[in-house]
Amino acid sequence: MKTCKLLIVGAGAAGISAALAAWDAGCRDILLVDRASQPGGILPQCLHDGFGLAKYGKELTGPEYVMRLMEKLNRTDIVFLPKTEVLSVSGDQSAVLSRRGVVERLYFGQMILASGCREKNIGALCIGGTRPAGIFTAGQAQERINLRHQDLGDEIVILGSGDLGMIMARRFTQEGRHVIAVLEQEAHYGGMARNYHRCIEKYSIPLHCRRTVREIHGKGRVCGVTVEALDSGEREYVTCDTLITALGLIPERELVRGLEDREWLFLAGNCSRVHDLVDSAVAEAERIGRMAGRRLSV
Repeated sequence: MKTCKLLIVGAGAAGISAALAAWDAGCRDILLVDRASQPGGILPQCLHDGFGLAKYGKELTGPEYVMRLMEKLNRTDIVFLPKTEVLSVSGDQSAVLSRRGVVERLYFGQMILASGCREKNIGALCIGGTRPAGIFTAGQAQERINLRHQDLGDEIVILGSGDLGMIMARRFTQEGRHVIAVLEQEAHYGGMARNYHRCIEKYSIPLHCRRTVREIHGKGRVCGVTVEALDSGEREYVTCDTLITALGLIPERELVRGLEDREWLFLAGNCSRVHDLVDSAVAEAERIGRMAGRRLSV
């Protein structure tokens, strides 16, 4: 029978930080699993700086932030299993894991879920028209441009002015693409002020508040969108070949639905609540890791 004292699901910044804190608190039987092939969650695709100011006193890129965490992880005996899917978690403190075609049950003493969050997609809004190629979430666009070096389009409309939406507006502009507009349903941009100044103002990217996309046009590929002014109801057709949606994030905790009140289960990072800063998610994960580690080191 496979067992471990502490199972941590998700090896992003929160999961790694929780594992390190539990180790420092005295727990010496920790299993850290992630379905991806590399640790770090979404941070390896975040090539811009702005991470780590609170924790490290300097701004780092996503990969630099992960590198610092991995340097600490590699100095421990924490077991990290990549390409490992947790299929289910049961009330008897067991989880079914799938790795390299092998499915097995693992029993644990405590569990920390650090699975992060997922993006809302175009289906979250009532938008008419077709669903041709050329529609991406901001996270998909970031991963394809920064890691796969793909060309996603030339004439870009971005729906949503959260931090990732503004950062991708800058990224497209840096790549020589034309960001026609960033559209925001609310009366004010949705992300942090520093990202507005660094990404929107600095690059003179048009940001239109109280605007949304009402219809998508195109057959094989997006050829345009109908934009509605929410205050007046006026509509305008905008020609574009790419639509990026930055509609917000949803904590990813379906794996433990119905088990949230168990004393052996902790939620850490963005699966607990969506944090504006990775440093905030890490601080929460460290606190929870210490708590779990102390329980298990007794």
